Amino acid sequence: MKTCKQLAIEWGLSERTVNDLCKKGKIDGVIKVGRMWQIPDNAEKPFDGRVSSGKYAKKAISKEMKPLPIGISDYIRAQADYYYVDKTLLIKEFLDQKPLVSLFTRPRRFGKTLNMDMLRVFFEISEEDTSKYFTDKAIWRCGEEYRNHQGKYPVVFLTFKDVKFDSWEATLDKIRDLLQEEFGRHQELANSDRLADYEKTYFTKIIYGDVSEVDLTASLAKLSGMLTKHYGKAPIIIIDEYDTPIQEGYSKDFYDEIIGFMRNFFSGAFKDNKNLTYGFLTGILRIAQESIFSGLNNLTVNSVMDDEYDQFFGFTASEVREMLEYYRVPDKETELKDWYDGYLFGGTEIYNPWSVINYISKGCIPQAYWVNTGKNEILEDVLKVATDDITERLHSLLQGERVIARIDQNVVYRSLSEDPANVYSLLLVAGYLKTPEKQLQADGSYLCKVSIPNREIAAVYKSEILSHLLQIGAITRTTANKIAESLYANDYKKLQKAIAEYMDKSISFYDAGAEGFYHGLILGLIALMDNQYKIKSNRESGDGRYDICLIPRENRYPGIIMELKWEKDLNDEKLSDLADDALIQIDEKRYNAEMREDGIQDILKFGIAFSGKKVNVKTK
Repeated sequence: MKTCKQLAIEWGLSERTVNDLCKKGKIDGVIKVGRMWQIPDNAEKPFDGRVSSGKYAKKAISKEMKPLPIGISDYIRAQADYYYVDKTLLIKEFLDQKPLVSLFTRPRRFGKTLNMDMLRVFFEISEEDTSKYFTDKAIWRCGEEYRNHQGKYPVVFLTFKDVKFDSWEATLDKIRDLLQEEFGRHQELANSDRLADYEKTYFTKIIYGDVSEVDLTASLAKLSGMLTKHYGKAPIIIIDEYDTPIQEGYSKDFYDEIIGFMRNFFSGAFKDNKNLTYGFLTGILRIAQESIFSGLNNLTVNSVMDDEYDQFFGFTASEVREMLEYYRVPDKETELKDWYDGYLFGGTEIYNPWSVINYISKGCIPQAYWVNTGKNEILEDVLKVATDDITERLHSLLQGERVIARIDQNVVYRSLSEDPANVYSLLLVAGYLKTPEKQLQADGSYLCKVSIPNREIAAVYKSEILSHLLQIGAITRTTANKIAESLYANDYKKLQKAIAEYMDKSISFYDAGAEGFYHGLILGLIALMDNQYKIKSNRESGDGRYDICLIPRENRYPGIIMELKWEKDLNDEKLSDLADDALIQIDEKRYNAEMREDGIQDILKFGIAFSGKKVNVKTK
């Protein structure tokens, strides 16, 4: 057996790094004897996929390989010209179950639009023989009973994914344009001898955009009726990302207008509509409480909590493995899993498809690809209403812990202000949490243990929390830069000054009570320091429980221990004494014991006292 010190010399690593690898279980066969790790003589050095320079080895996609479909939601193009992950068995599962109206709720960029366009191409009547786009796919091998549905139905297809405007007027104009375009796809109706003149007049009004809001609310019902008359077969109606304009309405203060419109719009299309063969909707939220689907007892909801259709949105482990083999980077599986895996849809573990294809396309460089595709409005809204308890739990989540939360799939955007505890439900359906453990309750909700899925989502929590603190004035960008720079340069005096400035500005925003300040401090430090430090709070060490401990990830950074104290109405002298008491407590309670055991010798101690809007920081 060997020691950490012996292996550190052999592997060219620091003793602390080898010790950390043992603690994380990354070296097989290690055992702990007292405070020392005993490591087998034949232990192999863990490989993290990096070259010796610390940079990632970039492997370009060769010309004989198909490009990856970044931003491609056109099924015909995606399956012909790009690497396509075959999701056509979604058609089989649907035809086996035959629900009249299906709602699929999944996070953004998880393949909803591409799947809906696949359904359109499969089912839609066309002058072109579209079966050629499926003959080499899994659905074609399922037999004639499924092939018989190909190209047999008129289809209405609308996607609201780009309906993102600041006003109700602009939103309505965009919806009018989308309907105009969809009616235009069915020009055969303009001269159909099976339609009455008044129907053709309405059709023409939509085509020319000469319609009122009331006319638009009835448009899906009227179009489906006309298609049924013309083809002698009721259409399939597909609505993609139905709740995008609803989220905009919530953020931009036209929520009531968009909810009122959508209620009538969808009611005509899906409620008691005899001119409907099947209906498909996709979105992030269910939004049942807003009565958008009022009385729609034929709606089947398929959410991230359900086992049905769990493999068809996002990539499964086997699909990712096959993709990595195709692009000749199978050694990247561990890294890719760490960054982009971890979602649980029903009982299936799912990778974020957007991030996976970007990661491979860009030479296997891990970055936060998904979170940079747009604003994270839901997380922003959560931070606006976060209570002290929620803030504490967000901190725990960022440290890789699981927290218990009630998940209600019927939550709506407006419910955030009504009950802040609904934040976990919103974060789950939006892709910011996963549910490793869940238990169905009698009222249809779930009691769950939730956690952050992967490193990419942890990154967005940090960036959004920092942005939130900057926006509300808790800290300035200059302060953030000072802390980062002082850590990089090991400038302890500058670090103390920057933290004192951060504390002072935080107190000017947060309540003068200890709780509000404490949570603001924790989240701020995580946002600013998490790349350099592992942050722990309220943990046992030595003879007591410290407030905040920042454990350095690299030898060049000092360890940091902070003890916070607060009392009302203190003058400057008493505040200084209280900061001294905090420093003394760090030593008396031996809060540095845990870091000492890990081989960290350079430890900064901060005694921080505050009273009202005043702060005093002492260090040693």
